[in-house]
Amino acid sequence: MFGLVVSGRPVITESTTVSPTQVAFSIPSSPPFNHLVVFLLPGASLPPDQAAAVYIQTSSGAEFRLLGALTATKPSAIFRTRNVGATSGANVGAVDEDAMMDADQVAAGSTDGVINIGISAEPAAQVEQMLAQAKAAATADNATALVRVNQSQIPVVTTKVLAQRIISNAFNFLASFGSDVIPLKAFEDWWRKFERKVEMDPTFLERETGA
Repeated sequence: MFGLVVSGRPVITESTTVSPTQVAFSIPSSPPFNHLVVFLLPGASLPPDQAAAVYIQTSSGAEFRLLGALTATKPSAIFRTRNVGATSGANVGAVDEDAMMDADQVAAGSTDGVINIGISAEPAAQVEQMLAQAKAAATADNATALVRVNQSQIPVVTTKVLAQRIISNAFNFLASFGSDVIPLKAFEDWWRKFERKVEMDPTFLERETGA
C-alpha cells in the first residue's frame, strides 16, 4: 500500500506487516541520506477520516519519532532527514509544511545498521492533534534556545560597576541644580525618577558605558 524513496536509492515497496493497521520498512543506514519520500502506491487510498502517520526509529531500541502523515488528499510527503545514519547526528523534519514541521535532534547512527520507518493507520483527527502538539513543542524549543542565546549576549556587570553607575546617575541629576547645597527634595525627585526608569527598563544600567 505504501512506498518509500530514499535519496540516491531505488524505490522501496516491500514492507513488514506489524498489525492490521501498521507496517514497517527497514532501510540500511549507510550511506547517510538527507531526504525520504513516503507515498501511497497506485490504486491505494485512505478513507477521508483516516491518516497514515509516519514514524522513524534511528537506532534499535530507540523510540519512534513522528515525522508527519499521509491523508486522502495528501498521498505523498517529502521529509528532510539531514544525514540520518551519519555518526555526526541526524535532524529530522519535513520539506512540506503540511506534512510536518522541523523536529528536534534525534539519536545518531544505528547500532544494527538499519533505520526503521513505521506507518500506522490512525484517525485523522488524532494524527492532526499529534502534529499540532509536535509543532508547538518544536516552536517552544526554538524559543528557549533563542532566549538562551540572547541572555548569553548580555554582558556581565559587577556590583561595584552598578553602584558606580547609580552614583554617577545621581550626581549628574543633582549637579544640574548648580548649587553646592542640594535640597533633600531634589534627591527625592531623583530617586523617584530613578525608580520609574528601573521599572520601565530594569537593564538600562547594565547597558550604560563608563562609571
